[in-house]
Amino acid sequence: QVELVESGGGLVHTGGSLRLSCAASTSINGWYVMAWYRQAPGKLREVVATLTPGSSTTYADSVQGRFTISRDNAKNTVYLQMHRLQPDDTAVYYCNAFDMRAPAQNYWGQGTQVTVSS
Repeated sequence: QVELVESGGGLVHTGGSLRLSCAASTSINGWYVMAWYRQAPGKLREVVATLTPGSSTTYADSVQGRFTISRDNAKNTVYLQMHRLQPDDTAVYYCNAFDMRAPAQNYWGQGTQVTVSS
């Protein structure tokens, strides 16, 4: 069982920056694919960025070049650094941990609100 706690959300103006943090209750090194998702009002939850145990990253086209996902194994924490924020980035952001070991397990945080004002 992995508990994930997000923090760092808030209100920011267009063009601003925020850094989200996701603190895990256990080591996330080795077996976990970590990811950030977001869900805007009336829309489906979408993946924003992923980070594999081998440190490979992927990003949604809409955030490529603006967002960076990273991990601090010593702190069991994953970050999402967001720059040049736009109103379309407004959403609840969720941290996700996918345990690749069988049986595969998927864990979610409670979410943190990011609001970008125009």
